[in-house]
Amino acid sequence: MWLLLAFCSAALLGFYDVFKKKSLAGNAVLPVLGLNTLFSSLIFLPFILISHFRPDWLEGSLFYVPEAGWEVHKYILIKSFIVLSSWTFGYFGMKNLPLTIVGPINATRPVMTLVGALLIFGEQLNVYQWIGVLMAIVSFFMLSRSGKKEGIDFEHNRWIWFVVLAALLGAVSALYDKYLMGRFSNMIVQSWYNIYQLFLMGGVLMFLWWPRRKSSTPFHWDWCIILISVFLSAADFVYFYALSLDGSMISIVSMVRRGSVVVSFLFGAMVFHEKNLKSKVVDLILVLVGMFFLYLGSVLG
Repeated sequence: MWLLLAFCSAALLGFYDVFKKKSLAGNAVLPVLGLNTLFSSLIFLPFILISHFRPDWLEGSLFYVPEAGWEVHKYILIKSFIVLSSWTFGYFGMKNLPLTIVGPINATRPVMTLVGALLIFGEQLNVYQWIGVLMAIVSFFMLSRSGKKEGIDFEHNRWIWFVVLAALLGAVSALYDKYLMGRFSNMIVQSWYNIYQLFLMGGVLMFLWWPRRKSSTPFHWDWCIILISVFLSAADFVYFYALSLDGSMISIVSMVRRGSVVVSFLFGAMVFHEKNLKSKVVDLILVLVGMFFLYLGSVLG
């Protein structure tokens, strides 16, 4: 059950990446990110309010948000800092790089998550998992070769490093998610971390973007901004629920979710008409084969 939910989350994440790319085209990054946190918070606010004032309406359902004190909320606040940092780096990178470059880099997150699980939780990789890790690393270097054909130098392009940092923080977030899901309700984590992100992002907009808005890229409204929040909230809801189920493995869930690269790659090719697709297809195939070996190793191991 949790594995099927992970595949569902991956498909939703792919569309989230597509709408994010569309919304950021020629647009100011921070306001788009700020609106994303606003709409995501508005999606979950009704569940918080109903659970508090009319708990009998939702109690026992998947959407019930239990009451909790600071001893719980302090962990969720840390989650908000990690996710918002990852989003900020990721949004700037997404704006300035082709989707067919960003997607495969993000697909390396499961490798980072596996390494983290190995070092932090003492998990052991089997032969199949090591093959998957090595193939993912090789695909990253092949991707750098494809990027240079478009004038993108992986070593000196800061946007590449922004995406890499976003992926690294995303892996940290995934490992932390497994820890949180073992202790708290998935709804209390997802609903409240969105609320906290809204306040954190409000401070970023007020002190970093608003004073410099006239000298930076102007903001314009795009209806895809709403779709970013809708698809991200749905993807995360399915993801958190999957992790809350008995027997779920963050290494497999994280790896499957990176399958979203298939959706983003197809849209990058067909809708955004990005370049140099033939060599990138080879890179993508290597990523997917590496993910298959990670999955195979996790199942057989």
